[in-house]
Amino acid sequence: MSHLELIIPFGIPPANIAKDLLKEMRTPGLARLIACAGSTQARATDDFSRALGYEYWLADQFPPKEKANSPAIAWNRMNACGLTPEAGHWFILQPVHIHIARDHLVLTDQRRLNISETESRPLFEQAKASCEEMGLQLLFGDAQTWFLRADDWGDLQTATVDAACGHNIDIWMPKGEFERPWRKLQNEIQMQWFTHDINAQREMRGAKVINSVWISGGAQSLNPALKQVCITTDYTQYPHQPAVENGRAPVLLDNLCEAAINNDWAQWLDNMQELEKNWFFPLLAGLQNKQIHSLKLVFSDAHKIASFDLTPWSLRKFWVKPSLHHLFSIS
Repeated sequence: MSHLELIIPFGIPPANIAKDLLKEMRTPGLARLIACAGSTQARATDDFSRALGYEYWLADQFPPKEKANSPAIAWNRMNACGLTPEAGHWFILQPVHIHIARDHLVLTDQRRLNISETESRPLFEQAKASCEEMGLQLLFGDAQTWFLRADDWGDLQTATVDAACGHNIDIWMPKGEFERPWRKLQNEIQMQWFTHDINAQREMRGAKVINSVWISGGAQSLNPALKQVCITTDYTQYPHQPAVENGRAPVLLDNLCEAAINNDWAQWLDNMQELEKNWFFPLLAGLQNKQIHSLKLVFSDAHKIASFDLTPWSLRKFWVKPSLHHLFSIS
């Protein structure tokens, strides 16, 4: 294996708790890799970007232009769901939960809703009817991912669900000429779902209701720049993944996303430990025995991205002590 590239979203810890996390880290493999790679500089988006840093990076839009839209990935996601889009402008539409904070509305992490297909299908059918009343088309991708065709809404500025998650949604709501028709559709779906049996059942078992939809990723064609990534559980499985046109796809390790977005740092530490066991320590061994000729580790938080490059020669720095300093001090 000549080259391996890993993307680790939310691998850069928040500065305000970095020292506390560092005390609990038990990742000698990662510490050796980071120390031998040396210092790096991070590039960043602004605090109100409409996508996370790594989402722009995967779409080859990092750093994004000022007031950049969410990456145009709807057609690519449709293909991934086994759908062939008709010509037109398609958006990703996701069923979500929005809760009321003291003085604003906050979007909940969709991962923690655990929406089953049995629940999603009836909600989809009701949303589909609302879309059709407005002359719009809605297709089912999977339980958490639907697709909306709205050809006139091409200028709608949207944000990805993860970029908006946990924040006052006013800042990340769609903007543009057709934001009013979008609000009308969203409100109609919200009213339809308010008394839906699915939500009554979820409430009875203590689960969050599905009370709204989120729109993003508008596109009118496939995005050729979007990186084809490999998602696999551990390094031992990676060599068996099918090759892509220009070699092997970079590996997306999104194990830390849910914990970081929900400020669950105990879970973040546990998941980092899994990455150490399944990836970082085996990667270190792969470099040492020259099975890997070059390695790039791409870490990010919500806005910053930093990469660390290694070769077997990097490990000859025998005088360098294993340390996470270069990762935990990124600013």
